[in-house]
Amino acid sequence: MNPQIVRLVLGRLGVALVTLLIVSFVVFAATQMLPGDVVEILLGQAATPEAVAALREAMHLNDPALLQYGRWLIGLAQGDLGMSYANNLPVAGMIGGRLANTLMLAAVTAAVAVPVALFLGITTAMHRGSVYDRIVTTGIVAVISVPEFMIATLAVLVFAVWLKWLPALSFANDVTSLAEMLRVFAMPVITLCCVISAQMIRMTRAAVIDALTMPYVEMALLKGASRRRMVMRHALPNAIGPIVNAVALSLSYLLGGVIIVETIFNYPGIAKLMVDAVATRDLPLIQTCAMIFCLGYLTLITLADIIAILSNPKLRK
Repeated sequence: MNPQIVRLVLGRLGVALVTLLIVSFVVFAATQMLPGDVVEILLGQAATPEAVAALREAMHLNDPALLQYGRWLIGLAQGDLGMSYANNLPVAGMIGGRLANTLMLAAVTAAVAVPVALFLGITTAMHRGSVYDRIVTTGIVAVISVPEFMIATLAVLVFAVWLKWLPALSFANDVTSLAEMLRVFAMPVITLCCVISAQMIRMTRAAVIDALTMPYVEMALLKGASRRRMVMRHALPNAIGPIVNAVALSLSYLLGGVIIVETIFNYPGIAKLMVDAVATRDLPLIQTCAMIFCLGYLTLITLADIIAILSNPKLRK
């Protein structure tokens, strides 16, 4: 492999690790600034000052913040996610099933959104300026202009309240058949697809149009190549890097949208768990959930950068 490619890939991995370390500090500092006292929440308003002080000492909350951060970071690196303040249960056990539900929702959404978005992005680029292109582009702008919570609310009103086709709440544990799975995931997936597909279509369309303006593509057109062959054989292979970046960036938006979607549809995922943990100021649970989301985002972005490096024709020489 080209030494320059190896150097760039290792450099990008190093940047990702440093970024993750900085993010861990920010997450820890942000959770420490949450309003309220976790000890008072656990003991209730009737707790005596002595009981509050004793519990704070037992939970090591009186230690310096940097010492608490170092202890938490070392435990995180060793796979020890700590104990939940509110439930006195291992955080890893509480997250396990919820994380599986969130990953299932994300996988179903990606399986639907990515092929549709790539198809629409490539075909609109092939027929740039046509009625089809203008209709799709107008629809994209309309979807981007509407926030995901509004899309989710409208989906509930239309499909659950008016038409009564789908349940207003999504309980992943109730899935026993394919038909039930489609009913459970339909509205969350529709909402998330609207969130991520619009940006993916726009960025894919722009990448293919940019590749179509290259001299070698114009030369293929002059030699009599069909538009379909020109796109699939000449333009698309050299647009893989930007398209992968578009897919990764769009899927990263999924991490933010899933928090709103899981809350509105009461979906038992990790985002809903984190929202519930904020209400009880369960710091270990909040910190772990936040780090999982940050790790997922960094993984997608880093993977996109590495694929862009490997697909760069100038670096393969």
